[in-house]
Amino acid sequence: MKTNLDALLTALYVHLDDHVLRSADRPRRRGPARTLNDAELVCVAIAQVLLGCDSERRWLRTAPARIGHLFPRLPGQSEYNRHLRDAAPALAAAAAWLVRRIPSWHDRLRLMDGTPLRCGASRTTVHRSALGEIAGYGMDKSHHAFYWGAKLMLITTPEGAVCSFSVAHPKELDERKQAIHLLHTRPPAPGPCPIVCDKGFAGAEVEKTAAGLGHLLIRPVRQDEPEPPVKVFPAWLRQRIEAVIWTLKNQLGLERHAARTTEGLWTRLCQRICALNAAIWHNWLIDAPVKRSLIAYDH
Repeated sequence: MKTNLDALLTALYVHLDDHVLRSADRPRRRGPARTLNDAELVCVAIAQVLLGCDSERRWLRTAPARIGHLFPRLPGQSEYNRHLRDAAPALAAAAAWLVRRIPSWHDRLRLMDGTPLRCGASRTTVHRSALGEIAGYGMDKSHHAFYWGAKLMLITTPEGAVCSFSVAHPKELDERKQAIHLLHTRPPAPGPCPIVCDKGFAGAEVEKTAAGLGHLLIRPVRQDEPEPPVKVFPAWLRQRIEAVIWTLKNQLGLERHAARTTEGLWTRLCQRICALNAAIWHNWLIDAPVKRSLIAYDH
């Protein structure tokens, strides 16, 4: 089973180095040369997430035995930590390239939902962390609990590949405003398409904005609506994006991100989303029966 992760990393590195993060086009930086180029760093970061190593310290002890035959030159801990924090643009570019190479990118349907991204559970953490720009107190209505952290918004394909995403302060932007901003800045599809969401996105402003961009919001019917826009709601599709969120938070370790800065939180989020898109992309290449399955890559 180890060959499946090896095959994913090999195919991913070849495509990234040839089409997305070309090492020949990278400008020369001051200081000593990096041990890994951008494409290699993205592959190593994806392997870390797929193998369930939430700690970089533990990962660098595990990596030589697990992927040392693919990447014989691995950096030390301080170099890896420093370069990984600067790799968010490369990880986001790789995730965007991967989702556009998946056949379901051309499907005319998207799923949208928001979820809390907890960043601390004590007042000491709130005062010591450098997440004040993005984190704040919010209400998790699904679990009827308050939390301190950020709000993650996702738009995915029906099979779970992440098309666009954003992180916002839970008090400065509610779900509707964050959805409007995401639809304007990061188009989720090649053209207009229906977007399945929940009741939290009900509102004239968000529906008007989505309609102006050509998207139809499909959501459950509210009791106070005299003429519901959609009488039959596909609840089974809502369960799919809930499963995608569970995969990101639990299997890929987003719930255990341990970020203490805004840059670190964004990098860890891009790292998990890139790993999910890479697994789905490779499952399409090998014609795996379940496209969102990570079982072949987690050991």
